[in-house]
Amino acid sequence: MSRVVVIGAGVGGLAAAVRLAAAGHEVTVHERASDVGGKLGRYERDGFLFDTGPSLLTLPQVFTDLGLTLDPVALDPVVRHVFPDGRTLDSSPDPAVFAGRIADALGAGAAADWARFWRRAERIWAASWRSVLQREVSPASLARLSWRVGDLAAIAPGRSLRALGRRYLRDWRLRMLLDRYATYTGTDPRRAPAALAAIPYAELAFGGWYLPGGLGVLGTALLDRCAALGVTIRTSSTVTGIRTGDGRVTGVDLDSGAGSPADVVVSDVDAATLYRELLPTPGRLAALADRSLAGFVLLLGVRGETPQLAHHTVFFPRDYDAEFDAAFGDPGHGRRARPPSDPTVFVTRAADPAVHPPGAEAWFVLVNAPRHGTAAGAVDWRRPGLAEAYGRHILDVLASRGLDVRDRLAFLETRTPADLADATAAPGGTIYGTAGGLLRPANRGPVDGLYLVGGSAHPGGGLPMVTLSAKIVADAVGPA
Repeated sequence: MSRVVVIGAGVGGLAAAVRLAAAGHEVTVHERASDVGGKLGRYERDGFLFDTGPSLLTLPQVFTDLGLTLDPVALDPVVRHVFPDGRTLDSSPDPAVFAGRIADALGAGAAADWARFWRRAERIWAASWRSVLQREVSPASLARLSWRVGDLAAIAPGRSLRALGRRYLRDWRLRMLLDRYATYTGTDPRRAPAALAAIPYAELAFGGWYLPGGLGVLGTALLDRCAALGVTIRTSSTVTGIRTGDGRVTGVDLDSGAGSPADVVVSDVDAATLYRELLPTPGRLAALADRSLAGFVLLLGVRGETPQLAHHTVFFPRDYDAEFDAAFGDPGHGRRARPPSDPTVFVTRAADPAVHPPGAEAWFVLVNAPRHGTAAGAVDWRRPGLAEAYGRHILDVLASRGLDVRDRLAFLETRTPADLADATAAPGGTIYGTAGGLLRPANRGPVDGLYLVGGSAHPGGGLPMVTLSAKIVADAVGPA
């Protein structure tokens, strides 16, 4: 039996704790916040309940062997897309149904193009699942991939997601739909690797799911599972450093002044925080990208009902590139990041009586935003009046796209990247970790016995990916 310390009680940290405890290890989790869940946040006000983090569960099969009691509900449409020309397209987990919807909305030619793209996306997914997503990234694993010429051809190294879309999709609306999936990893579709086509495939081939009561119940289920396995969870307990000796971890230091000995340390904090603050190794930072998206959020209590909304509805802008130019900026050419003036608006509205009072709706509204900071590629979201003014602007944008709820609001609250940084210690308030994109820091740390899980480590951000990172680490540690 090894003594395991997990730093951070996000989904990745809790999933790692569950797996390692089930394997017979003695596990203690230290969480700096007063509650668990990390970015899987929840907020209640006046009978309204909001998920303030993830709003969609995908790849439900990765959660089945954690021993959780969940009751997911399939969504159809998974997402409703509203394009700037007013056309609407509902995605479906049934390929035949989705093909019919594409044909009805955009024409038979567009449906045929999507079918060709879908076959390529399936190859990308199969190669990613087989060679990348379920195992550690190492020279050996990359060598194994290099022997699979078909896998390399499918993944198309060196090609962007935007370029892949232009190769297969002639309709600009389908290209726009595909581009959006780059933001699932915090990246710009013009620079995101073509391998990210695996994301829409996973979402549609395996479905999008909702957990009654909100996705926050996943955190509760993980906490209950930890308790059943004897995991010790200490909240309001901040790890200030990782102790090492003879090239391996020996424990952690706590803000209380105490220490906690460990044979294994699993870090669920952002990789940048780990390497800068907990185990200073500046050479490791070169691989971490700071060009990762954050998000600006509105929490709306809305009176009445809005039948034109699906569970998830995306309202696209006329100029998608202008949104990315604003959100990322171009510091090399003197162009600072700024809040996009005409952004894509993502609205989540659950038809679940457990999350809103009768005759009302709880809306989670998300737009892509620059990370918080003072550098040229960031925005100081703590500037007085900025959040309130931008929140009003987003309501005006929605109104211009045919969804005016300004006279139906019971209340409006904002959540900026600065707020997320404060709540979860995510550097800059980035949603998917500072290491945005496909390649992320490895799951093994620079000293023996140190492992990384969570959205900033391999295989990436999002609920299924951070859960897979926990499986990879548990497999590497092995049974007691």
